[in-house]
Amino acid sequence: MGGALPWKPVPRSHPFTAHVPALTNKEGIRYDVVAIGNAIVDVIAMVDDSFLVDKGMVKGSMALIETDRALELTSALPERIETSGGSAANTIAGIASLGGEVAYIGKVSDDAFGKIFTRGMSDIGVDFHSGTGNLDIPTARSIVVVTPDAQRTMNTYLGVSTHLSLSDVDDDLIESAAIVYLEGYLFDRDEAKAAFREAAARAHARGRVVALTLSDSFCVDRHRADFRALVRDDIDLLFANEDELKSLYECDDFDDAVELLRRDCHIAAVTRSEKGSVIVTRDDVHAVPAVPGVTVVDTTGAGDLFAAGFLRGLTQGKDMTTCARIGAIAAAEVISHVGPRPLVPLVDLLPADLR
Repeated sequence: MGGALPWKPVPRSHPFTAHVPALTNKEGIRYDVVAIGNAIVDVIAMVDDSFLVDKGMVKGSMALIETDRALELTSALPERIETSGGSAANTIAGIASLGGEVAYIGKVSDDAFGKIFTRGMSDIGVDFHSGTGNLDIPTARSIVVVTPDAQRTMNTYLGVSTHLSLSDVDDDLIESAAIVYLEGYLFDRDEAKAAFREAAARAHARGRVVALTLSDSFCVDRHRADFRALVRDDIDLLFANEDELKSLYECDDFDDAVELLRRDCHIAAVTRSEKGSVIVTRDDVHAVPAVPGVTVVDTTGAGDLFAAGFLRGLTQGKDMTTCARIGAIAAAEVISHVGPRPLVPLVDLLPADLR
């Protein structure tokens, strides 16, 4: 992959025209990363196959559901685990586990699941900020049922989380972060799109960095033009996996998608499962291997935790390759067990040269 394409110039005022260690300048900064995303409670239960048949579920599927279906399934579940979750929230949890100072903006209602989410974030050291919830719309939940063959079947109810708007985004909080991290899943409503752009503008006005995760290839399919414009105009650092990147540029070939990405984005970190990750800049493309010898149990949260490690390294002034190495270690921990969040302090897994 070469430099044949006509890249647009990088504005001199852009955060990445300076050396990355400038992010360690703490003037006016209270948080390493503030994220905006869906506030979802993960509801996990072990069931047998008859439960799936009775509830009309297709084993191994992922489905978006409405309020009545969410309430029905929640009440029908046997003994279950309820924990705070969501893509960007998992990333923030990972950064906290790596020793970072973090905050999270998401929307919950004043109901039982809203309290579960709030308590779960507080317990791991995250400063959680929720906009005013609509009592008529319950807090989001992802209902995950696991059958004896270890197959996971998911039903996700987005609830009040997708109703995040400009009024829910605290300007002072955004401006006090070295990096503002945006979750692509929120892009399904115009109000959330407006909140993203306003948050990016606020962050850039203070010389901060704005990062985006594309979240899901189906999400990219729904909003391709808007995502392309956001990446081109407002995003400094993009996180994606290989499928999401191909969807963004409607390419079957990964290398072709990377070349198109280099025209639009200043820096991107693209994960490729067991192939590791690729760091893409306007000047270079560099591959970083995955951690070898990991027994994969559950890949849920792998991309979220890779982003956590990368962002934590970036706020410490580390070079891009080192950031990706930290991301690989964080991802390796989370895929070694069931669940999208680390079971041990991630900072303890880092070799001395990465801390």
